[in-house]
Amino acid sequence: MRYAGIVVAGGSARRLSGVDKPALSVGGKPLLARAIHALEGAERVIAVGPRRPGFDVVWTREPVPGTGPVAALAAGLAFVPDEVETVVVLAADLPGVRRSTVDRLLAAIGPGEGAVLVDAAGARQWLLGAWRVTALRAALPDQVENAALRRVLGGLAVTEVPAERGEADDIDTPEDLERHR
Repeated sequence: MRYAGIVVAGGSARRLSGVDKPALSVGGKPLLARAIHALEGAERVIAVGPRRPGFDVVWTREPVPGTGPVAALAAGLAFVPDEVETVVVLAADLPGVRRSTVDRLLAAIGPGEGAVLVDAAGARQWLLGAWRVTALRAALPDQVENAALRRVLGGLAVTEVPAERGEADDIDTPEDLERHR
């Protein structure tokens, strides 16, 4: 399946004292590199956030940086090639995301509009999903700044994909980072 990838790589990391989360190293590899590696089969990978050297991706920013993942998603969608029908959206703070994660999400879309990873507690991980580009574009509100991602994507026909151990983990706190080092 032809697909593009969008990595949401902005945010303020308030619970980590404002550190550049995508640059944090887990297992000797920056978190951003882990997300990009998981998307190695993509036609194009778009990273939405401050430009970081050493990554072969298309960089973009939200028109108003810091206005949330819906604004980042809209900015990334602008760079998805017209001939690509599917996009995988990943946060840049996922230490356990792998190429196999992306493959399972893509396979699970089926006739639906998207597929998202579901953690062990049953929560949908909206920044760990694969989507039909037309469905995403249609779901975006006119005002993308500070819109709630779960409200925007929650109305789509979604297939839930159970996470394998560690796949849905993210790094939000110093304790999260220590658990994955």
